[in-house]
Amino acid sequence: MNGISHNILRIRCRPTRWHVPRGLLAPLIVSLLLSLVAVLNACAQTPSPNEYQVKAAFLFNFMKFIDWPAVAYTSPQSPFAICILGKDPFGSLLDDALLGKTMDNHPVAVRRLKDIADARHCQVMFVSSSETKKYAEIVDSVRGANILLVGETGGFAAAGGTIEFILEESHVRFAINPDAAERAGLRCSSKLLALAKIIHDEGHSKGG
Repeated sequence: MNGISHNILRIRCRPTRWHVPRGLLAPLIVSLLLSLVAVLNACAQTPSPNEYQVKAAFLFNFMKFIDWPAVAYTSPQSPFAICILGKDPFGSLLDDALLGKTMDNHPVAVRRLKDIADARHCQVMFVSSSETKKYAEIVDSVRGANILLVGETGGFAAAGGTIEFILEESHVRFAINPDAAERAGLRCSSKLLALAKIIHDEGHSKGG
């Protein structure tokens, strides 16, 4: 893994409290630096990147290391939709960072969902912590759809979510449930899996 020894990417903006997975010298972080200019500019204006600047950086990088099948789009002109379900913790951060970006020749769009029924048109869905009690319902509602489900509360991946953000000693890490990715028809890069804690449906885990 090009010398990457553990799953912490790091961005420093003076003395910092929040970190992203280590690997700034690896292709993963090169991609981060090139693609998230808006996020890094915002970071430079403050003493340190906050939790959701870090998570926004992760979300965009997840897109680059996961393959969606062609059937995930209703048409060649359909956008690559990053959706937020529940209380939005990002504000304008994602909109600013992803403005004008494309994914597999599809324009990237950020959407806020009021109803889980609208999620079928999403490629990525970030499930806010405000929806913790609805995890089972959310997972069941999008079963069979090509959606990357990303959550931020403990137990999300084990409950059937694809990726779960984890905060450990001021580090933002992430877990991946490969069973959920397979059900959604998504293929995760081995580089991304090597950086993650692996959690299966039955709750068994490794790595991290």
